[in-house]
Amino acid sequence: MNIALIAHDKKKDMMVNFVTAYENILKKHNLFSTGTTGKRIMEATSLKVHRFQSGPLGGDQQIGAEIAKNRMDIVIFLRDPLTAQSHEPDIQALIRLCDVYMVPVATNIGTAEILVKALERGDLQWRTLVERK
Repeated sequence: MNIALIAHDKKKDMMVNFVTAYENILKKHNLFSTGTTGKRIMEATSLKVHRFQSGPLGGDQQIGAEIAKNRMDIVIFLRDPLTAQSHEPDIQALIRLCDVYMVPVATNIGTAEILVKALERGDLQWRTLVERK
C-alpha cells in the first residue's frame, strides 16, 4: 500500500516516534512524505521515504495529486490545530480529496494508530482492489 506521512512542525517529533514504534509494519509498504517530515523519518529509522516538497512549498498539493490519480491508499497527517498555517487552503484541499477518493485519513495520533493496526491485520485490503489508473 502507498502511505503518505505528513506532520506540522509541532507534530514532527510525534510522527517520528509513531513511525519508529510501527516501523516493522510500515517497512512492508511504500512511504511518501512532505520534505522535512520525510527527512526526519529517514534519519530516525531504516525506512525509505519518497519525499515531496515541504507542505508550504507545494508538498501537500503533490500528495493531493497522487490521491486524485488513485495512487495513495492511506494518509496520516498529524495536524497542529492550535497554530495557524499559511497553507491552510492546501491542507483543506488534501483532506477533501481524501474524502472524495475514499482514502482513509488520520489527523491525530489516536486515529493514526487505529489505521496502522488495521493495516497490520489486513483490514484495509479493499483499497488494493480499487481500480488503479
